[in-house]
Amino acid sequence: MMNADPNHNRRRTLRLQGYDYSQAGAYFVTICTKDRVCLFGEAVDGGNAVE
Repeated sequence: MMNADPNHNRRRTLRLQGYDYSQAGAYFVTICTKDRVCLFGEAVDGGNAVE
């Protein structure tokens, strides 16, 4: 078996340089499923989080 090149197919970071991710903050997360199958329920109140 050949040794893989450690620099080949390396993922790039999506983090902002200089941003302090240890501080409290809000995050927006998008999740897509295969073929856009509804697995997580429906959006409530127009997609806004409801407490």
